Amino acid sequence: MNDNKKQMLSIVQEDGSIDEVEVVIAFEFKDTKKEYVVYTKNEKDENGNVTVYVSYVDRSGATPQLFSIDDEEEWNRVKDVLRQLAKNNEA
Repeated sequence: MNDNKKQMLSIVQEDGSIDEVEVVIAFEFKDTKKEYVVYTKNEKDENGNVTVYVSYVDRSGATPQLFSIDDEEEWNRVKDVLRQLAKNNEA
């Protein structure tokens, strides 16, 4: 993927509205075959940091759907990936 080109994703909300978001990274855990996407709306928090969102991707239906991560062990694994990504970006 070209680093200069932003990969965009359209997310249809439950109310039918559509959010255009920028994909930061997508990855899959090989052992579980679960796929995740990290994305941003380029919003900044009170400290000036860009807010990112993480969702589990379910491709079992006709259209992929995004779901929140409710399992603590699964969330800890995802956070490890995010920490590694942050370390790589600091270098």
